[in-house]
Amino acid sequence: MTRRRLTAHLAALTIATLAAVPANGQAPPRTPWGAPDLQGVWDFRTITPMERPRDLADQEFLTAEEAASRNQAAEGRAVDLASRPSRRTQVDPSGNVDRGEDGAPGSYNNFWFDRGLSVISTNRTSLVTDPPDGRIPPLTPDAQGRRDALAEVRKDTGPHEPTPGGWVEDLGLNGLQARCITGFNSGPPMTPGGYNNNMQLFQTPDTVVIFNEMNHNTRVIPLGGGSHVDLRLWAGDSRGRWVDDTLVVETKNFLRETSFMRGGSTGDLELVERFTRQSDHVLLYEVTVNDPSTWSRPWTYEVPMQANPDPVFEYACHEGNYGMETILVGARQREAAAGR
Repeated sequence: MTRRRLTAHLAALTIATLAAVPANGQAPPRTPWGAPDLQGVWDFRTITPMERPRDLADQEFLTAEEAASRNQAAEGRAVDLASRPSRRTQVDPSGNVDRGEDGAPGSYNNFWFDRGLSVISTNRTSLVTDPPDGRIPPLTPDAQGRRDALAEVRKDTGPHEPTPGGWVEDLGLNGLQARCITGFNSGPPMTPGGYNNNMQLFQTPDTVVIFNEMNHNTRVIPLGGGSHVDLRLWAGDSRGRWVDDTLVVETKNFLRETSFMRGGSTGDLELVERFTRQSDHVLLYEVTVNDPSTWSRPWTYEVPMQANPDPVFEYACHEGNYGMETILVGARQREAAAGR
């Protein structure tokens, strides 16, 4: 959101500096009932990529100079896009409506995007921390076969278009997002994305609530263990517990794939999320992903979320209510024109 970006722009470097300072053994703030207080609005936007770039294969952390250079480049790009004269959107040759020519945002102008202006405070070269190479593990042979088959069927089909012949169930890799069922970054697990990278956390003695700005997804998480319900849900079934000063949330029983990794997981996905208050400004979010039907081994990533003084803003996801008929009619016309 632009207002949030403008108010946070000057504070970004200050917050990042404070976030990099160790907690020096200080105990986190406590709730009246004695649990670590994790409440507040937490911002997880960042320009740090999920996977370590190939050209940084042996480099786990950026130097201070490299981090500053990347932050400056991101800020310069944001200023450049905001100051460009208006132009009619020309979609790039891949058909991606979210990517325009010459670095332009595409279907939205830059007002709507809020990807972040800085690397994470630890200066890691990737969000992935395990495997040690900072890369997501290889797909299983079956998962690779499914992806190859889907790519062949979806050849020359845009990311927001249904798979040829698809109707309600198969709207493509971004289908759940286009139908406003799940947000592309809200999870679980949460991942930095193009905008609305905020969640608000609430606590009671026996419950934690995670309220995502994207799609206003809400998870009500019972504490103290207990069995998972025998019911498959879009966001899975979550159970939480305290391990020292870390909130550990285990989630399983997903209905099917979600928007995580653009629909890359399956209903076999199981997550372990860890929330640790490191300072007044930082909530460390660490996730271990285990989906044996997709990846050859479990893997872990982490995001040092930053305290956000702004409230959670409204996210009015209307596409699934007003745009679905147009999406499907356009797909049918395109298929007819191609003789499918």
